[in-house]
Amino acid sequence: MSADISDWSDPSDDYVSVAVEIFSLLADATRFRIVLALREGELAVGEIAERVSKPQATVSQHLAKLRMSRVVTTRHEGARVYYRLSNDHALELIRVAVFQAEHAVDDTLRHSHHAPGPAVASAHASGAH
Repeated sequence: MSADISDWSDPSDDYVSVAVEIFSLLADATRFRIVLALREGELAVGEIAERVSKPQATVSQHLAKLRMSRVVTTRHEGARVYYRLSNDHALELIRVAVFQAEHAVDDTLRHSHHAPGPAVASAHASGAH
């Protein structure tokens, strides 16, 4: 996401369709919080459930959806299954969505006081902020 959006060619219909599915997947508050919980590394289902304050069965169902969409991946250690983000893309989408929410809700933007990531830095520099 570090490239300037003006450098992008129009995505194919297949990519647009999948991108919309990813936005839909991340539009659920529990899945949103699961991605945030995994930002610091892999966790077992019980640890994730504790962090998002949801029952393990509920978290497992959400993790299955995230895994099918390749947002998370797993590692097995004995009977335990550990989940981690497949890459930083979903986390970046969430970060940008939170920044956009700050624009919608607050006059004072928390993210303007922190060092932005590459995508946000280029948006700020280009005036697209």
